[in-house]
Amino acid sequence: MKLNWALCLSLAAACSRGAFISACWAEDAPITNVALVRDQQYADLAAEVALLEKQGNLLKKVVKLTIPTVVHIEAQHTDAEGKLQHRQVEDAGSGVIIRWTGKFYVLTNRHVIKKSTLEHIRIKLSDGRHIHPTRIWEDRETDLALLAIEAKGLVPARLGDSSKLEMGDYVVALGSPFGLSHSVSYGIISAKGRRDLQLGDDSVRYQDFLQTDAAINPGNSGGPLVNLRGEIVGINTAIASNTGVHEGIGFSIPINMAMVVARQLIEQGIVVRAYLGVRLDSKFKGEEATSSGLTRVEGARVTAITPKSPAETAEIKVGDVILQFDGIRIEDDSHLINLVSLTPVNKEVELQLVRDGERQTLKVKVGNRSEIEP
Repeated sequence: MKLNWALCLSLAAACSRGAFISACWAEDAPITNVALVRDQQYADLAAEVALLEKQGNLLKKVVKLTIPTVVHIEAQHTDAEGKLQHRQVEDAGSGVIIRWTGKFYVLTNRHVIKKSTLEHIRIKLSDGRHIHPTRIWEDRETDLALLAIEAKGLVPARLGDSSKLEMGDYVVALGSPFGLSHSVSYGIISAKGRRDLQLGDDSVRYQDFLQTDAAINPGNSGGPLVNLRGEIVGINTAIASNTGVHEGIGFSIPINMAMVVARQLIEQGIVVRAYLGVRLDSKFKGEEATSSGLTRVEGARVTAITPKSPAETAEIKVGDVILQFDGIRIEDDSHLINLVSLTPVNKEVELQLVRDGERQTLKVKVGNRSEIEP
């Protein structure tokens, strides 16, 4: 076999190592223009794949940082007396470890653990250890639960700011779909502010879901939605599906909303929600907005005022369209209800509204909802 070293050296400059060896050492293989073109195409492809692999390494780093913070939860159903039901039923879900004031907790969905007691909830850590929570808090109206835990070597998640998310942002969902713990899926934020979802038998009153196409399946509930900085931006909660499995539409509770609830559960044992004292028009749409002097559909129109409420004190009137609450533009009535509920009680906020076609600004101090609702 004869080697054309001049040709080989020329090829080495243009071809990948694999193409060089193939061209130079193939016995009696004629060098054609087609072969040279293909070798160059392979080299170009390798260069492009190198860039893609570099991006893939970013995802690997996100997953590596986040997995130690994710737990698998198994919860056996109990009766009203806390005893296991005759026909044992077990729910499985996920959760994420957070740290607050030096103590550790698992943040998850209420529907994962709602029918269980402390001793019948088992938490599997990322290193394979099993522990039981020492205390449980629940908030039905947001479908959130918090489990106090104690163990050595716990790794808390880093929390992000869900208000900074935009449609198209890349996210990673982690959890235990179908019991397969520490599974990872990848997608984008498809939409924000999803409300009025029908979520089974539970009445989830306060909804402001993130929508994602990252695969979320049964068992992902309670697991984290993570941005590319490795920060938790949501708690995976539900899917929209005709089959009960992933069809590209999943929903997560924004972490900002979840942490408002979690902090109150830790510090007060219950969630104390603020109220404004207005009844809102859920059918406020295009024509009504135009007649109110607006150029686009936005805001929430007031249809009634609760006597002796913060709204009455601030002189909000029936027919007013509230456009901003504490500096945040109002999308619709449900949006305003959520914002008020997450506001600290007795905080004074600024309202911007339209009254008789003119914009006005008012100050209002929100009250305590528990004082008007049992």
